[in-house]
Amino acid sequence: MSDPGARAAAPARAAARPDRRIVLIGVLGALTAMAPLSIDMYLPALPKVASDLSTGAMQAQLTLTACVVGLAVGQAVAGPLSDAFGRRRPLLIGLAAYAVASLLCVAAPNVETLIALRVVQGAAGAAGIVIARAVVRDLYDGVAAAKFFSTLMLVNGLAPILAPVIGGQLLRVMPWPGVFGVLTGIGVALLLATLAWLGETLPPERRETGGLRATARTFGTLARDRSFVGPALALALAFAAMFTYISGSPFVLQDIYHLSPQAFSVAFGVNSLGIVAAGQLSGWLAGRVALARLMAAGLATVAAGGLLLLAAVLAGGGLPAVLPALFLVASGQGLIMPNATALALADRPPRVTGSASALLGLSQFALGGAAGPLAGIAGPRTAVPMAVTIAVLSLLAAAVAAAAPSRVASAN
Repeated sequence: MSDPGARAAAPARAAARPDRRIVLIGVLGALTAMAPLSIDMYLPALPKVASDLSTGAMQAQLTLTACVVGLAVGQAVAGPLSDAFGRRRPLLIGLAAYAVASLLCVAAPNVETLIALRVVQGAAGAAGIVIARAVVRDLYDGVAAAKFFSTLMLVNGLAPILAPVIGGQLLRVMPWPGVFGVLTGIGVALLLATLAWLGETLPPERRETGGLRATARTFGTLARDRSFVGPALALALAFAAMFTYISGSPFVLQDIYHLSPQAFSVAFGVNSLGIVAAGQLSGWLAGRVALARLMAAGLATVAAGGLLLLAAVLAGGGLPAVLPALFLVASGQGLIMPNATALALADRPPRVTGSASALLGLSQFALGGAAGPLAGIAGPRTAVPMAVTIAVLSLLAAAVAAAAPSRVASAN
């Protein structure tokens, strides 16, 4: 645990007030939902995008990967900037840029332009994700941070539940570019909410003043710290398995198993509800069970789901076999994400929290972006690549966590 005296007293006292805490949960939860909002609302439209833009499934999936690449690169930039200039200013700039990029996506004339704009959209939205994590770490540590991250999952968990449902319903009344019009409005709303309710949590005396050299040094130190790398890499591999599911499931469930966009959005929402439920269970157990054990339970759940999915696909099982396996792959994330994040950021000084949060997010979205297209590598008529990729990544994540150093393995 870090020394409470090293923190600014005013933000800590403000966060402790019930009214302030509720507002903080709402705003930060919405900010951490930037990724699922940008990705999941668009999922039911993927087959239609491929058709309208006269391209293939893999190229359409690259519009997802492009957003993930932007989310990865954007976090690597926004995190260190927030260490140097405070949390609020880079966040406001990122949200404004997100709204503009989303609006430009509405008019994308071809898949190449859409891919490029999705990179920009993801990079801008990344500021919300990485800075929200840093704000939590400014105010909380250890078990308290894990509990707060679990609470945020109750808010941001609504995004993957509602986003594909909203996307599916939007496709009933408008063409797929309308989804990006809605994302434009969300970006503007988050910008206004941040202006109104989110204050600065990193005062000038606690900021990093060493510039790019200090950022590079911090990244290097973290990359050599096994207590950071263990949970960070396990989280990244598990997230990559999750993103493979996100990228591949629209084609697998709609083209192979013949779900409508609306039925797909319901199935996706049920799996997202599993993430929320597991996240709330994690928050209740934090402090009673070691954080690393909770993370390990989530990794075991995801690995079990990956193996069951592979067996179901290879055996030619139908939806009754595939959907429960995907539910395990998704719901296990609710135990992994808050605890792995809290473990990776534990005991980091405030001046490097943004950089640590950035490296955490960079590893997640870089691996996710690399793995996602593999789901469609053999075309939209087979689920085998998706199942193999999810199974391999989930097993690797569990193996990394098992090999983590003892300090992480026993952390509370």
